[in-house]
Amino acid sequence: DTHLGASVTPLLDASWILDIDTTVKQLYGKQEGAVVSYNPRKPGRPSHSYHTYLMAGLRLVLGMDVRAGDEHTGSHALPGLIKILDGLPPERCPMIVRGDCGFGSDTLMQALEERGQGYLFKLKHTKNVKRLVERLFRQSGWTDAGQGWEGMNGNLELLGWKGERRVVVLRRELQGEMLVAQTDDTGQQLLGFIEAERKSGKQLTGYEFAVLVTNLDLEVLSLGQLYRDRADAENAFDELKNQWGW
Repeated sequence: DTHLGASVTPLLDASWILDIDTTVKQLYGKQEGAVVSYNPRKPGRPSHSYHTYLMAGLRLVLGMDVRAGDEHTGSHALPGLIKILDGLPPERCPMIVRGDCGFGSDTLMQALEERGQGYLFKLKHTKNVKRLVERLFRQSGWTDAGQGWEGMNGNLELLGWKGERRVVVLRRELQGEMLVAQTDDTGQQLLGFIEAERKSGKQLTGYEFAVLVTNLDLEVLSLGQLYRDRADAENAFDELKNQWGW
């Protein structure tokens, strides 16, 4: 940790973003912490959880924690994250801590709020999140969020949260006609075509949507682009996992 800090800390005078991510590492032996838990590729196979902390853009790994397979949630990434943040002087802390829908938990966000640390996370599409999307969808005032997306600000308090937080709902129209595939109980694949009725003039529009939670005082356009930039971090995590043996 000392050597890693000496290599990275001098670079942190500029504004920077800290991306966090969790990777499931499949195991085939009897290693310590080999626990059967969430494993989308090989259910039932023991695994470790790798919580990684990455400097966005430069793709520098600031730290990584190996945890047991059943310690894969965002709250288990919190100790390593706090260790990094508390080990930095205030002027060298990241402008934003950024993560996907696994990190939008009250425990993690509250710890960042207590430190005055900015964050930007994606929320899972729970029932209450979908209710917010439905409520805002019919309202006017959607603004440009870049690359064909529209966005609108809102406030949301989910179960387990200790108060309301700012959220941004993003939506984008799906282009062209769509084909929906589903597998039934017998293993048969069912297909459904969603088509616009051009003769009758009826237009059926599909949307993809995302909901972000943040404590940043930025406009919708900037927040939308900041989260889309996370795609580069996802590429780095994918390379570490698939090209470097994680």
